[in-house]
Amino acid sequence: MGDKLLQGDTALVTGAASGIGRGIAAALAREGARVALGDIDLRRGEEAAAALRGEGCDARFIAADLAAPDGADTFLNSAVEQIGTPSIFVHAASPGRLEGDNILDVSVDTWDRMLAVNLRSGFLLARGIGRRMMKEGVRGRMLFITSLHADAPRNLPHYSASKAGQTMVMKELARALGPHGIRVNAIAPGAIPGGGFDASGAGIERLIRCTSLRRLGTPDEVAGMALALLVDRFSAYVTGTTVVVDGGIALHNWIEPVEL
Repeated sequence: MGDKLLQGDTALVTGAASGIGRGIAAALAREGARVALGDIDLRRGEEAAAALRGEGCDARFIAADLAAPDGADTFLNSAVEQIGTPSIFVHAASPGRLEGDNILDVSVDTWDRMLAVNLRSGFLLARGIGRRMMKEGVRGRMLFITSLHADAPRNLPHYSASKAGQTMVMKELARALGPHGIRVNAIAPGAIPGGGFDASGAGIERLIRCTSLRRLGTPDEVAGMALALLVDRFSAYVTGTTVVVDGGIALHNWIEPVEL
Protein backbone atom coordinates (compact mmCIF):
# COMPACT_ATOMS: atom_id res chain seq x y z
CA MET A 1 0.00 0.00 0.00
CA GLY A 2 2.89 2.36 0.62
CA ASP A 3 3.70 2.70 -3.07
CA LYS A 4 0.36 4.30 -3.94
CA LEU A 5 0.75 7.80 -5.38
CA LEU A 6 -2.16 9.29 -3.40
CA GLN A 7 -2.07 7.34 -0.15
CA GLY A 8 -3.46 9.58 2.59
CA ASP A 9 -5.31 11.91 0.22
CA THR A 10 -9.06 12.48 0.19
CA ALA A 11 -10.74 13.37 -3.10
CA LEU A 12 -14.09 14.83 -4.10
CA VAL A 13 -15.11 14.27 -7.74
CA THR A 14 -18.29 15.63 -9.31
CA GLY A 15 -19.89 14.05 -12.35
CA ALA A 16 -18.38 10.76 -11.20
CA ALA A 17 -21.15 8.37 -12.24
CA SER A 18 -20.00 8.12 -15.86
CA GLY A 19 -17.56 9.28 -18.49
CA ILE A 20 -14.53 11.36 -17.63
CA GLY A 21 -15.58 11.97 -14.02
CA ARG A 22 -15.92 8.27 -13.34
CA GLY A 23 -12.58 7.56 -15.00
CA ILE A 24 -10.82 10.16 -12.85
CA ALA A 25 -12.49 9.00 -9.64
CA ALA A 26 -11.38 5.45 -10.37
CA ALA A 27 -7.80 6.51 -11.10
CA LEU A 28 -7.58 8.46 -7.83
CA ALA A 29 -9.08 5.63 -5.79
CA ARG A 30 -6.75 3.04 -7.32
CA GLU A 31 -3.80 5.20 -6.30
CA GLY A 32 -4.87 5.12 -2.67
CA ALA A 33 -7.07 8.21 -2.25
CA ARG A 34 -10.28 8.01 -0.26
CA VAL A 35 -12.79 9.17 -2.87
CA ALA A 36 -16.30 10.63 -2.68
CA LEU A 37 -18.11 10.34 -5.99
CA GLY A 38 -20.80 12.96 -6.55
CA ASP A 39 -23.50 12.83 -9.21
CA ILE A 40 -27.22 13.30 -9.79
CA ASP A 41 -27.48 9.79 -11.30
CA LEU A 42 -28.10 7.67 -8.22
CA ARG A 43 -28.04 4.26 -9.89
CA ARG A 44 -24.84 4.69 -11.87
CA GLY A 45 -23.19 6.59 -9.05
CA GLU A 46 -23.81 3.81 -6.55
CA GLU A 47 -22.62 1.27 -9.13
CA ALA A 48 -19.40 3.19 -9.72
CA ALA A 49 -18.61 3.43 -6.01
CA ALA A 50 -19.50 -0.22 -5.43
CA ALA A 51 -17.25 -1.32 -8.29
CA LEU A 52 -14.31 0.51 -6.74
CA ARG A 53 -14.99 -0.96 -3.32
CA GLY A 54 -14.99 -4.35 -5.02
CA GLU A 55 -11.40 -3.61 -6.07
CA GLY A 56 -10.47 -2.84 -2.48
CA CYS A 57 -10.63 0.94 -2.88
CA ASP A 58 -12.09 3.39 -0.35
CA ALA A 59 -15.00 4.93 -2.26
CA ARG A 60 -18.48 6.15 -1.47
CA PHE A 61 -21.25 7.81 -3.49
CA ILE A 62 -22.92 11.08 -2.48
CA ALA A 63 -26.01 12.27 -4.36
CA ALA A 64 -25.54 15.77 -5.77
CA ASP A 65 -28.04 17.99 -7.59
CA LEU A 66 -25.71 20.83 -8.51
CA ALA A 67 -28.41 22.64 -10.49
CA ALA A 68 -30.41 23.26 -7.30
CA PRO A 69 -29.93 26.68 -5.63
CA ASP A 70 -28.37 25.08 -2.55
CA GLY A 71 -27.01 22.02 -4.35
CA ALA A 72 -23.32 22.88 -4.06
CA ASP A 73 -23.49 23.72 -0.36
CA THR A 74 -25.54 20.61 0.45
CA PHE A 75 -23.14 18.38 -1.45
CA LEU A 76 -20.02 19.91 0.08
CA ASN A 77 -21.38 19.69 3.63
CA SER A 78 -22.31 16.05 3.14
CA ALA A 79 -18.92 15.25 1.65
CA VAL A 80 -17.00 16.93 4.48
CA GLU A 81 -19.05 15.01 7.03
CA GLN A 82 -18.09 11.74 5.36
CA ILE A 83 -14.47 12.24 4.28
CA GLY A 84 -13.33 15.48 5.93
CA THR A 85 -11.79 18.36 4.01
CA PRO A 86 -10.75 17.04 0.59
CA SER A 87 -7.12 17.46 -0.40
CA ILE A 88 -8.18 16.95 -4.03
CA PHE A 89 -11.19 18.42 -5.82
CA VAL A 90 -12.19 17.58 -9.40
CA HIS A 91 -15.15 19.27 -11.08
CA ALA A 92 -16.25 17.11 -14.01
CA ALA A 93 -20.04 17.43 -13.72
CA SER A 94 -21.93 18.79 -16.72
CA PRO A 95 -25.52 18.34 -17.95
CA GLY A 96 -26.19 16.51 -21.20
CA ARG A 97 -26.42 18.72 -24.27
CA LEU A 98 -28.02 18.78 -27.71
CA GLU A 99 -25.64 19.66 -30.52
CA GLY A 100 -28.33 21.73 -32.28
CA ASP A 101 -28.82 24.26 -29.47
CA ASN A 102 -27.53 27.40 -31.17
CA ILE A 103 -27.49 30.90 -29.71
CA LEU A 104 -30.86 31.79 -31.24
CA ASP A 105 -32.67 28.65 -30.12
CA VAL A 106 -31.32 27.58 -26.73
CA SER A 107 -33.91 28.00 -23.98
CA VAL A 108 -33.34 30.07 -20.86
CA ASP A 109 -33.94 26.98 -18.70
CA THR A 110 -31.28 25.03 -20.61
CA TRP A 111 -28.88 27.97 -20.36
CA ASP A 112 -29.48 28.39 -16.61
CA ARG A 113 -29.06 24.69 -15.83
CA MET A 114 -25.78 24.43 -17.75
CA LEU A 115 -24.27 27.46 -16.06
CA ALA A 116 -25.60 26.42 -12.65
CA VAL A 117 -23.89 23.02 -12.79
CA ASN A 118 -20.73 23.88 -14.69
CA LEU A 119 -19.91 27.39 -13.53
CA ARG A 120 -21.81 28.42 -10.40
CA SER A 121 -21.43 25.10 -8.58
CA GLY A 122 -17.84 24.73 -9.73
CA PHE A 123 -17.05 28.16 -8.32
CA LEU A 124 -18.91 27.58 -5.04
CA LEU A 125 -17.44 24.13 -4.44
CA ALA A 126 -13.88 25.19 -5.27
CA ARG A 127 -14.11 28.34 -3.14
CA GLY A 128 -15.63 26.44 -0.22
CA ILE A 129 -13.02 23.72 -0.40
CA GLY A 130 -10.24 26.26 -0.90
CA ARG A 131 -11.25 28.13 2.24
CA ARG A 132 -11.22 24.89 4.21
CA MET A 133 -7.83 23.94 2.79
CA MET A 134 -6.40 27.30 3.80
CA LYS A 135 -7.85 27.12 7.31
CA GLU A 136 -6.52 23.59 7.90
CA GLY A 137 -3.18 24.06 6.15
CA VAL A 138 -3.95 21.48 3.46
CA ARG A 139 -1.67 21.72 0.42
CA GLY A 140 -4.47 20.79 -1.92
CA ARG A 141 -4.96 20.34 -5.63
CA MET A 142 -7.96 21.19 -7.81
CA LEU A 143 -8.85 20.31 -11.36
CA PHE A 144 -11.59 21.61 -13.66
CA ILE A 145 -12.65 19.60 -16.70
CA THR A 146 -13.21 22.36 -19.23
CA SER A 147 -13.42 21.99 -23.01
CA LEU A 148 -12.02 23.05 -26.36
CA HIS A 149 -15.37 24.82 -26.67
CA ALA A 150 -14.14 27.42 -24.19
CA ASP A 151 -12.19 28.98 -27.09
CA ALA A 152 -14.32 27.98 -30.07
CA PRO A 153 -17.87 29.32 -30.57
CA ARG A 154 -20.28 26.86 -32.16
CA ASN A 155 -23.80 25.45 -31.64
CA LEU A 156 -23.43 25.10 -27.88
CA PRO A 157 -23.41 28.68 -26.53
CA HIS A 158 -24.45 27.70 -22.99
CA TYR A 159 -21.82 24.96 -22.80
CA SER A 160 -19.08 27.09 -24.37
CA ALA A 161 -19.85 30.05 -22.09
CA SER A 162 -19.78 27.87 -18.99
CA LYS A 163 -16.46 26.29 -19.95
CA ALA A 164 -14.89 29.66 -20.76
CA GLY A 165 -16.07 30.83 -17.34
CA GLN A 166 -14.58 27.78 -15.67
CA THR A 167 -11.23 28.56 -17.26
CA MET A 168 -11.19 32.04 -15.73
CA VAL A 169 -12.39 30.76 -12.35
CA MET A 170 -9.53 28.25 -12.44
CA LYS A 171 -7.00 31.01 -13.11
CA GLU A 172 -8.40 33.28 -10.38
CA LEU A 173 -8.30 30.42 -7.89
CA ALA A 174 -4.73 29.58 -8.87
CA ARG A 175 -3.70 33.19 -8.14
CA ALA A 176 -5.55 33.37 -4.83
CA LEU A 177 -4.67 29.92 -3.49
CA GLY A 178 -1.12 29.56 -4.80
CA PRO A 179 0.48 31.38 -1.84
CA HIS A 180 -1.12 28.75 0.40
CA GLY A 181 0.45 25.88 -1.52
CA ILE A 182 -2.77 24.96 -3.33
CA ARG A 183 -2.55 24.22 -7.05
CA VAL A 184 -5.45 24.66 -9.50
CA ASN A 185 -5.42 23.50 -13.11
CA ALA A 186 -7.75 22.36 -15.90
CA ILE A 187 -7.94 19.74 -18.61
CA ALA A 188 -9.61 20.48 -21.95
CA PRO A 189 -10.57 17.10 -23.45
CA GLY A 190 -11.34 16.45 -27.08
CA ALA A 191 -13.94 13.94 -28.30
CA ILE A 192 -14.32 11.56 -25.34
CA PRO A 193 -17.43 9.33 -25.39
CA GLY A 194 -19.40 9.01 -22.17
CA GLY A 195 -21.13 11.46 -19.85
CA GLY A 196 -22.48 14.37 -21.87
CA PHE A 197 -20.91 13.38 -25.20
CA ASP A 198 -22.85 10.89 -27.34
CA ALA A 199 -20.56 9.12 -29.80
CA SER A 200 -23.44 7.54 -31.71
CA GLY A 201 -24.71 10.72 -33.34
CA ALA A 202 -24.18 12.12 -36.79
CA GLY A 203 -20.81 13.65 -37.54
CA ILE A 204 -18.70 11.23 -35.48
CA GLU A 205 -16.82 9.96 -38.53
CA ARG A 206 -15.99 13.56 -39.44
CA LEU A 207 -14.67 14.16 -35.92
CA ILE A 208 -12.46 11.11 -36.22
CA ARG A 209 -11.11 12.28 -39.58
CA CYS A 210 -10.38 15.69 -38.02
CA THR A 211 -8.41 14.10 -35.18
CA SER A 212 -4.70 13.63 -35.81
CA LEU A 213 -4.66 10.27 -34.05
CA ARG A 214 -7.73 9.19 -36.10
CA ARG A 215 -9.77 7.91 -33.18
CA LEU A 216 -11.89 9.08 -30.28
CA GLY A 217 -10.32 9.26 -26.83
CA THR A 218 -11.29 7.40 -23.68
CA PRO A 219 -12.07 8.54 -20.13
CA ASP A 220 -9.06 6.56 -18.90
CA GLU A 221 -6.76 8.60 -21.16
CA VAL A 222 -8.05 11.82 -19.63
CA ALA A 223 -7.77 10.27 -16.17
CA GLY A 224 -4.08 9.57 -16.77
CA MET A 225 -3.39 13.25 -17.37
CA ALA A 226 -5.59 14.19 -14.42
CA LEU A 227 -3.49 11.95 -12.20
CA ALA A 228 -0.32 13.62 -13.44
CA LEU A 229 -1.72 17.07 -12.60
CA LEU A 230 -2.94 15.99 -9.17
CA VAL A 231 0.22 14.22 -7.99
CA ASP A 232 2.91 16.57 -6.69
CA ARG A 233 5.65 14.14 -7.74
CA PHE A 234 4.81 14.98 -11.37
CA SER A 235 3.45 18.53 -11.29
CA ALA A 236 4.40 20.33 -8.09
CA TYR A 237 5.30 23.50 -10.05
CA VAL A 238 2.23 23.53 -12.32
CA THR A 239 -0.74 25.78 -11.56
CA GLY A 240 -3.14 28.04 -13.42
CA THR A 241 -2.85 26.19 -16.72
CA THR A 242 -5.06 24.15 -19.05
CA VAL A 243 -3.71 20.93 -20.53
CA VAL A 244 -5.32 19.82 -23.79
CA VAL A 245 -6.01 16.09 -24.15
CA ASP A 246 -7.61 15.85 -27.58
CA GLY A 247 -5.68 13.52 -29.87
CA GLY A 248 -4.80 16.54 -32.01
CA ILE A 249 -8.33 17.56 -32.98
CA ALA A 250 -7.63 21.22 -32.23
CA LEU A 251 -5.01 21.17 -34.97
CA HIS A 252 -7.78 20.83 -37.54
CA ASN A 253 -10.92 22.72 -38.56
CA TRP A 254 -13.22 20.49 -36.54
CA ILE A 255 -16.06 23.01 -36.26
CA GLU A 256 -18.63 22.66 -39.01
CA PRO A 257 -19.95 25.87 -40.60
CA VAL A 258 -23.06 27.13 -38.86
CA GLU A 259 -26.01 28.58 -40.76
CA LEU A 260 -28.07 31.00 -38.68
